[in-house]
Amino acid sequence: MSATSVQAVDPSQLGLSNEELFLLRQGQSAALAGGGGSSSSRAASRASSQGLLVMDTSSLAALARHFDHLMANIQQQLEYLGQESATVTMYVYDQAGQLVENADAEIARYTRLLKQMDDLEVEFDRIRHIRDIVSSFKQRAQEMERELERSQPSGSSSRHRDRDRQHHSSSSRHGHSHSHSHGHRHGHTSSSSRR
Repeated sequence: MSATSVQAVDPSQLGLSNEELFLLRQGQSAALAGGGGSSSSRAASRASSQGLLVMDTSSLAALARHFDHLMANIQQQLEYLGQESATVTMYVYDQAGQLVENADAEIARYTRLLKQMDDLEVEFDRIRHIRDIVSSFKQRAQEMERELERSQPSGSSSRHRDRDRQHHSSSSRHGHSHSHSHGHRHGHTSSSSRR
């Protein structure tokens, strides 16, 4: 990929919500920031700065890894909040009827934990949706690259087969001409000896 030619699409045409578009652009900026200073990464950064989704396989792979990392972090947070909410639930029931004020405070904390978990699950679903789109584009880009690689050797192989056929045809004509000439001379010699 050259620095002046980068395949890219407008992410606003992907049917994403405003929140998902924000996450996608934010994720692409973060992924490209770790791409080094190569000409391809600089060209990809320029396309990204214009709000476009860069379509080369390396950029898409980096973006997919970024979203995988975000999803793993969210899962860890959900596990932690789940453990905390279970602890709060046990405390409230253990102290039921004895520490009403503390129980009320723990119930309020439990409600906040549930809200945090709901928010994280919504964000997780958004990121997973974006990651699936990115993975789909990456798969298509990889398939196009493989098709291009397959078409190049097949072309040279076809030319090689053409040369083989031409060589075989030339050899066949030469062999046929030689045998015909030899047979003709042999027949002429035999008839002369009979005379």
